[in-house]
Amino acid sequence: MFYGLNKFIKNLLPKRLFYRGLLIVAVPVVVLQVTVTLVFFDSLWIKTNKGMTKALVSEIVTIIDIYNNESEYNKKIVTDLYNKNFSFSVRFIENEKLPDIKVDRWFSPMDRTLRRELKPKFNEYWFNTISYEEVVDLRIKFRDGVLQIFFPKERIQASSIRIFAIWITVPAFLMIAIAIIFLKNQTRPITKLAEASERFGKGEDILEFRPSGALEIRKAGLEFDRMRKRILRHLNQRSEMLSGISHDLRTPLTRIKLQLAMIKDKELSKKLSLDVDEMEKMLNEYLQFASTGAKDKTEIFDLSELIKNINDKYENPNIINNFDSQILFNGRKNLIQRCINNLIENSLKYGKKIIVNVEKKKSHIVILIEDDGPGIPKSEYQNIIKPFYKIDKSRSDSKSSVGLGLAISSDIVKSHGGNIDFDKSKLGGLQVKISLPS
Repeated sequence: MFYGLNKFIKNLLPKRLFYRGLLIVAVPVVVLQVTVTLVFFDSLWIKTNKGMTKALVSEIVTIIDIYNNESEYNKKIVTDLYNKNFSFSVRFIENEKLPDIKVDRWFSPMDRTLRRELKPKFNEYWFNTISYEEVVDLRIKFRDGVLQIFFPKERIQASSIRIFAIWITVPAFLMIAIAIIFLKNQTRPITKLAEASERFGKGEDILEFRPSGALEIRKAGLEFDRMRKRILRHLNQRSEMLSGISHDLRTPLTRIKLQLAMIKDKELSKKLSLDVDEMEKMLNEYLQFASTGAKDKTEIFDLSELIKNINDKYENPNIINNFDSQILFNGRKNLIQRCINNLIENSLKYGKKIIVNVEKKKSHIVILIEDDGPGIPKSEYQNIIKPFYKIDKSRSDSKSSVGLGLAISSDIVKSHGGNIDFDKSKLGGLQVKISLPS
């Protein structure tokens, strides 16, 4: 039960740190302001209005008593005094009826208080608080006519409510606005660190990263920058080492080829030459695999046009293209070209018909490459992307492969923040599915 409730609450809460921080700041402020408002509204404003309305109704009862008991001369004197001293306007309208239209508002505290105080004193009455901005029109049934009384709204409603409303809301909004500015400044370094990590994870260049923000965030940024520099130093050392190995190995291989050309036994020379060629091919493919992390510039290019040019290079009618006219992608063009090239060549080795589908969805781009070859067992899907791994079946019969094509493609896709998956093709062979962030 508690787990389900906790999960439900987590689903309701915002996912971003900025909005969670804003809730932490804004909710206590709003709750405090609402509490203060309710306390003021109940303890001060309603009770004050009730006392003011009760005093007003007592004055009205006094006026009606005067109209019942005094002479016309005294009535005029008292009415003039009320008009002068209490801002009342009192008049008696003979042969008049109360209006039939109800204009009192049930949701208005002022109307409710006035109605509550008038009801025990008078049987028939009518009042209007909305037709005039500062005056209330009150009519009471009296004898064969109506006693009409106009009095200011301030007699039954405290004027401080507007000032209180302004002072209770403006500071709250001001505090929340200041909190938003501070939270923006606090979350900006985290966002920059996340963007830098994402870019570095995709293999892009980060010219300069300056940690900023709070002490903890700055420390995380400094550690990320140190880690980035260590990785770059390691990659540079590996590249330099491989360049040295390439130079050192190519020289003896060339000498071996020259010596083989001088051997009189041509059959033996041919066999040895094939082994040397295989060694050279393995060396080239290994260096190609190790250089997939090389720094290429990120650019926006047309992925559809790139794949079409790759497929047109083979001049094979069995390669069928099925994609939109233009799909723009931001990445390293040379690496994507190498990835697609490896996959197409791999399909051509073991199949005759190939279908290439490219589709742009809402948040990612999907590339499907299907062939009609012998396929790969499902249990081997996770192994075929390992370097130098070979399946001891039909796909490994050829000595032209050293088991690096899919490993290179997988490394390139993951360096762009994507995924590569394998499944059974509709044509009966292997289906390679690449998902790249758009």
